[in-house]
Amino acid sequence: MVMPMTDLPRATYRSPEELRTIEALVIDMDGVLWRGDVPMPGLHAFFDLLRSRPIRFRLATNNPTRTPEQYVAKLARMGVHVTPQEILTSAIVTARYLAKEMPGARVFVIGMDGLHQALLEHGLRIGDGEAADCVVVGLDTQLTYAKLADAALLIRAGARFIGCNPDVTLPSERGLLPGNGATLAYLQAATGVAPLIIGKPERAIFDAALEAMQVPAARAATLGDRLETDILGGQRAGMHSILVLSGATDSAQLASSPIQPDWVFESIQELAAAWP
Repeated sequence: MVMPMTDLPRATYRSPEELRTIEALVIDMDGVLWRGDVPMPGLHAFFDLLRSRPIRFRLATNNPTRTPEQYVAKLARMGVHVTPQEILTSAIVTARYLAKEMPGARVFVIGMDGLHQALLEHGLRIGDGEAADCVVVGLDTQLTYAKLADAALLIRAGARFIGCNPDVTLPSERGLLPGNGATLAYLQAATGVAPLIIGKPERAIFDAALEAMQVPAARAATLGDRLETDILGGQRAGMHSILVLSGATDSAQLASSPIQPDWVFESIQELAAAWP
């Protein structure tokens, strides 16, 4: 259910009845569909809603660690079937940006499979720590001091500093873990250079999703758990916004934030139950 009136922070949120106008969703995954490897309650009912309406969707995540195929496999293990074409990651959007702005560039990468594959598929070359045109940083669970040192030296030598996403934390079944934003902050402190962010809250991932779904922003909504990325980014793209309190944002943070969504629900389970 939508948050009771007595609990509403600062703003009065829109009625679930008004969800009737939404024809498409740009859906975050971490903290919305799962925590770590644990699916959120109501995951199947939520996807049943999307398919039965039907409501067009793209699963658009700031997490660049997995390839679309790996996300498809993860959801399949949870009993949900999607296609790679329904997945959009910050790694893909970052690779598209670099392929356009720096075609064929040599890239030093801090990141995992999803980022490496996206860069190679877009004609970029993966370099070592000796020389690079740009340093691209995504979440890396095998991060080492040596990688950070190489990245810092390359940035100081003039390589462009690109961040896939600014999320400082990552929701997991254990709690909030350090996210890519923490790595970016480390490198910015070490070099004095701020990264160019490609993922949310920048518009690129939202614009790409809307184009793929062929739905105007005014009839679409972003669905996420982070005010400063999912909600702000969708609003910048001209979309409606739905916040769930199952991930990185709690009710106290919502109450104190200048970023306010159109709708607030505890989880996708409550969202699916309230959708008219």
